Amino acid sequence: MTKTEYIQQHISVPTKGIETTLQLLSEDCTIPFIARYRKDRTGNLDEVQIEQIAKLSKQYDEIVKRKESILKSIEEQGSLTEELRSKIESSFDLQYLEDLYLPYKKKKKTKADTARALGLEPLAKIIMAQNTSDLTGTASRYISDNVPSEEDALQGARDIIAEWMNEHLFIRKQLRKLFQYKAEISSKVVKAKKDEEAAQKFSQYFDWKESISRIPSHRLLAMLRAEAEGFIKFSIDADKDEALQIIEKAMIRGNNECADQIKLAAKDSYKRLLEPAISNEVLQEAKLKADTKAIEVFAENLRQLLLASPLGEKRILAIDPGYRTGCKVVCLDEKGDLLHNENIYPHAPQNETGTAMKKIRSMVNAYNIEAISIGNGTASRETEFFIKKIAFDRPLQVFVVSEAGASVYSASKIAREEFPSYDVTVRGAVSIGRRLSDPLAELVKIDPKSIGVGQYQHDVDQTLLKDELDSTVMRCVNSVGINLNTASKSLLSYVSGIGEKMAENIVNFRTENGPFTNRKSLKKVPRLGEKAFQQAAGFLRIREAENPLDNSSVHPEAYSIVEKMAKDLSISLSDFIGNKEKIALVKPENYVADHTGILGIQDILKELEKPGLDPRKAAKVFEFDKNIRKLEDVKTGMILPGIVNNITAFGCFVDIGIKESGLVHISQLKEGFVSDVNEVVKLHQHVQVKVVEIDAQRKRIQLSMIL
Repeated sequence: MTKTEYIQQHISVPTKGIETTLQLLSEDCTIPFIARYRKDRTGNLDEVQIEQIAKLSKQYDEIVKRKESILKSIEEQGSLTEELRSKIESSFDLQYLEDLYLPYKKKKKTKADTARALGLEPLAKIIMAQNTSDLTGTASRYISDNVPSEEDALQGARDIIAEWMNEHLFIRKQLRKLFQYKAEISSKVVKAKKDEEAAQKFSQYFDWKESISRIPSHRLLAMLRAEAEGFIKFSIDADKDEALQIIEKAMIRGNNECADQIKLAAKDSYKRLLEPAISNEVLQEAKLKADTKAIEVFAENLRQLLLASPLGEKRILAIDPGYRTGCKVVCLDEKGDLLHNENIYPHAPQNETGTAMKKIRSMVNAYNIEAISIGNGTASRETEFFIKKIAFDRPLQVFVVSEAGASVYSASKIAREEFPSYDVTVRGAVSIGRRLSDPLAELVKIDPKSIGVGQYQHDVDQTLLKDELDSTVMRCVNSVGINLNTASKSLLSYVSGIGEKMAENIVNFRTENGPFTNRKSLKKVPRLGEKAFQQAAGFLRIREAENPLDNSSVHPEAYSIVEKMAKDLSISLSDFIGNKEKIALVKPENYVADHTGILGIQDILKELEKPGLDPRKAAKVFEFDKNIRKLEDVKTGMILPGIVNNITAFGCFVDIGIKESGLVHISQLKEGFVSDVNEVVKLHQHVQVKVVEIDAQRKRIQLSMIL
């Protein structure tokens, strides 16, 4: 099977699209570049499809490598027959390949090995042949100093037969099906820990049973966490009688003494070898599915968070609220650079409200502040009310932003490099201000797992999680486009073709030589060659550049096409860009070139209408209910405004203006069945919710969007 054929088995993409994508990937083209600038060659495949092809290509290579390893191992043992070689070479099912390899796999000494060493394998073969009428007499011939009785001989033979059953391809395949479709996962509480406070969040699993094939991802991950923390024990069980029937049907041909021995071996093989192995396989398979689902949810949340509405280049006063230690206040300029910082103490125990108001007013006027950003942590609502009482000379927008991950950033190497002379409190407040100005530019500096929009993110496969989140960040960064002269090293590192080291080189070059005036000057950056330039240039923007196309998503390789369009219309390039009437006159088919086909030309024309336009919507102020400040203020039946601040597979969490977010279960999102939460709500969406239930002891609020 070729790589293209393997990929086509898993996704519905034309052969040409797969082959072209594989070719481009082999030429070190990035996924964003292929999706944006080579769509005519791929047949307009999007980033998700290209990423699937890349993953399946890697999967294919890993299977081929595993097959080579298996073949080499069996051949070195002198056991590789042509039939076995053919089976291995023709299969691309890893599970089947491992089953084929199982009899030849190096393992610890088994009961069967001991029995073989005692010379009992011929007896096992006689039993399996099932044609002897005097089994006891036959077994007596194998008695020796080390095999003192007929029963010892039969036991040894059964050990060998049990191992044969464990290695039987058909039996393993059928038992897998039984477990996959009919097995149940059940859990019981560890009595010694039942009354611990930390155990209560897992109380629903103290006595639980559910089909492994239907258990939702979040529930399986919760059970696995509960077991890891020692609060429950769980098992995966299939019907034992049905399992034994599968084994016996495959091995027994009659009804005699030999069949009785085979039945005993089947019970032993199932209990000791097959059940533990197959149940573990099925659990790992279910865990992988749960991980994949959780990672999908996390990645989608992260995408929405990164593409959240930016306020833009404004002068911002940012506040990291607090009580005893006060509120840390910073003033930032349009580029997010720190202008000033100080502490105010408007809340208890100091209650220096008047002094704090004067300081805020003074800073707003002195630094021409245009908006105020308040972190949503401790004392957030109180700080928001305090700010809104201040009589400013002009209207100011006041935003409450998520401060999740701000503390992680403030203690990071990146923050120390940016603000070596300031402590973590100042850095945290700066992050709160910057994420209002441009969430994407600021959040890329923080480990996505610390942003607080995941579902059991610490329990899933960390390699899979990192790969998916890195891909998500890269997609977001490249879909928006980056200002080459203001982007941080962290942001630049996610640009197509750049990476961490090259991002550092770009920032150093920019520091030493001043702002870039055109895209071509990127080539002067040390180690940034033609390939990196090709992959990155279209995603980097230069405002007020010498060439206006440098502030657009038009790739430099297509500049000549745009220049020809303008020339054919007898208009200058600067007058052509943004001129919808003139752009409408262009016939795409007249400008097809080597790298740019009809689809590419159409993309160029769309970009020329609104060059450099940020695809994100502008930030809007949100008002919580002024009467709700703490959990005690929330009453059943209330209808409140809220902001969706996390999405899971089972519903969404809504911030209603207090420390505790409320849960809207998937069944309460709207009337009728909902299969995907993201079909109904998005992160940061403004919603109206009804309070359904309040559990004050566990500090949980149940909400509904069905009003």
